[in-house]
Amino acid sequence: MRIGNIELENTIFLAPMAGITDKPFRTICRRFGAGLVYSEMISAKGLYYNDKKTAELMDMSGEAPCAIQIFGSDPEIMAEIIPKVMEYEPDIIDINMGCPAPKIVNNGDGSALMKTPELMGRIMRAVSDVSPVPVTAKIRKGWEEDNSLECARILEENGAAAVAVHGRTRREFYSGRADWEVIKTIKKELSIPVIGNGDIFCAQDAERMFKYTGCDAVMVARGAQGNPWLFAQIHEQLEDGEVITAPSPEDKLKTALEHVEMLIADKGESRGIKEARKHLAWYIKGMRGASHLKTEIFRISDFATMRSALVSYIDKIL
Repeated sequence: MRIGNIELENTIFLAPMAGITDKPFRTICRRFGAGLVYSEMISAKGLYYNDKKTAELMDMSGEAPCAIQIFGSDPEIMAEIIPKVMEYEPDIIDINMGCPAPKIVNNGDGSALMKTPELMGRIMRAVSDVSPVPVTAKIRKGWEEDNSLECARILEENGAAAVAVHGRTRREFYSGRADWEVIKTIKKELSIPVIGNGDIFCAQDAERMFKYTGCDAVMVARGAQGNPWLFAQIHEQLEDGEVITAPSPEDKLKTALEHVEMLIADKGESRGIKEARKHLAWYIKGMRGASHLKTEIFRISDFATMRSALVSYIDKIL
């Protein structure tokens, strides 16, 4: 599959998720078959005002093909920060026009942009005119009502190389079922690649999305939390019609421990342990005694104790 002039490894992508898709998580997901990984959301205004922490989120060295996702609502600022983004050598620049988080939409960013399709077009035109790499966008079904086709068409007309569509409105957040019909409609009407997003929690979900919508790629988000094996399982389902990969509790805990180690190496022990807690809770979900271990994990603040707790738990359940 190609987006612009970028040839991608496969059509199963890891969605950008704030506070989750950092370098350690992206590395693990790529290992299991993610064909394209995205940075966490990067504030255009943060880059414009030279915020150091914002810039640190763009380190994607050794992760090609990769996309850096930016968000904002001022076309001039969005265009002006592109040289700063390109210092980190992304293969693709993605614009978030779908995030439903209050702190994002209250500033007119993310899915709030879907209330003003014309502004979406101006942002896409401003960025695509100055970007040396393909520019894509991620949208939702709409703000309150469905206007996704109108928005997708405007984005294509203004230089978008692809569009990812989440089948929920902002009002719905992540409740109910994603409406794949809007993805199907947009795919029929656009000539650029369309990436389907929403409710991919197992390999069969991905297969059904491909078949129902005709989308060019699927984007996995919450389904990958604590379950990076999902990428391998999707590939198996699509290629062989059956899922072979079935990680054991030991496999999950060993990967979880490696994930903790990577977080600490990347961010230091104190911050790494804090950020590891949510990932560990996802890895152990559904395991015997997981509730007790989760309570213990959220009290631990150093790696030695965390490692001891996980190793001890492995011994208990084997």
